Amino acid sequence: MGLKAVLAERKTSIIKKWFDRVVDTYPADTSQFLKRQKDPFSNPVGSTTIESLTRIFDELLKEAPDSAVLQSAADPIIRIRAVQTMFSPAQAVGFPYFLKNIIRDEFESRMTDVQVLQALLAFELEIDKLSLVTFNIYMKCRETVLKLRTNLEKERLYKAFSRAGLIHEIPEDGPDLEEK
Repeated sequence: MGLKAVLAERKTSIIKKWFDRVVDTYPADTSQFLKRQKDPFSNPVGSTTIESLTRIFDELLKEAPDSAVLQSAADPIIRIRAVQTMFSPAQAVGFPYFLKNIIRDEFESRMTDVQVLQALLAFELEIDKLSLVTFNIYMKCRETVLKLRTNLEKERLYKAFSRAGLIHEIPEDGPDLEEK
């Protein structure tokens, strides 16, 4: 039985461990809430996280994982983590590496088998590709956040200058540049 077949059999256990490790990156009280609360309306972060991890894992189990599907599956987690100031960039996008450790733990006793080791290395390469995908998503999200903050600051300054009488509107036909 190949590595991916064994992983598919252990899917529920692996995803639970992966979810636990991801939510353990939050403060303790938040982590406990995310693990305990199962209602998607009361716990949208936990619900989104488990759903995304499941979709990612299912795609990684395919013969040739599709980068676009991985991106689509990882996007909701990264969007959440990109706006949370408690995470450094590495912490926000580092969750795929938790999966590597979980799988290594699952196959620790069989690591001496060359075929298992080769399959594991190939699977870890797919996880590395996923990490690059998550980094790209994170950067796009952070760019969007910075643009929003910049626009908000510009608007705030414009309103302050306007209230102070420091801004004068330019007529629609343009400024009067003729010398008199």
